[in-house]
Amino acid sequence: MRISLVRQVLLLLGLAFLPAIGQAVYFRNAVSWHHPPVDSALVNVTEAKSWGDSVIWIDARPEVEFARSHVPGALLLNEDDWDARLRTFFTAWSPERKVVVYCSAQSCTASHAVAERLRNEAELKNIYVLEGGWEAWQKAQ
Repeated sequence: MRISLVRQVLLLLGLAFLPAIGQAVYFRNAVSWHHPPVDSALVNVTEAKSWGDSVIWIDARPEVEFARSHVPGALLLNEDDWDARLRTFFTAWSPERKVVVYCSAQSCTASHAVAERLRNEAELKNIYVLEGGWEAWQKAQ
């Protein structure tokens, strides 16, 4: 009787995991856990710098890193205190200006999150993510 109960439990567990296993096999190449989100609006340092004064630089890093060093003229806009910092951003923003968001490095996803919020919540256009982030900016100097 006890062996039968164990078999039934194992059979039920196996059946419960079957849809998850099927999904994992079907979507095995759909999600990458090793790369930042793919953003259609990536820009490299050289191109962004060529835009000159028409760029608003947005630093999506923590305030401590921003205080240490940042792109000259950049504004701090990250998930911390979003509403207050967004108001500051809008004082500098105008529709004809391009916005370039950066964070620490290529693997950092904070810039993608801020850019997405600006596109979706604020419904802004001309939002770009700096390819390579702050590290790329420093290497280009």
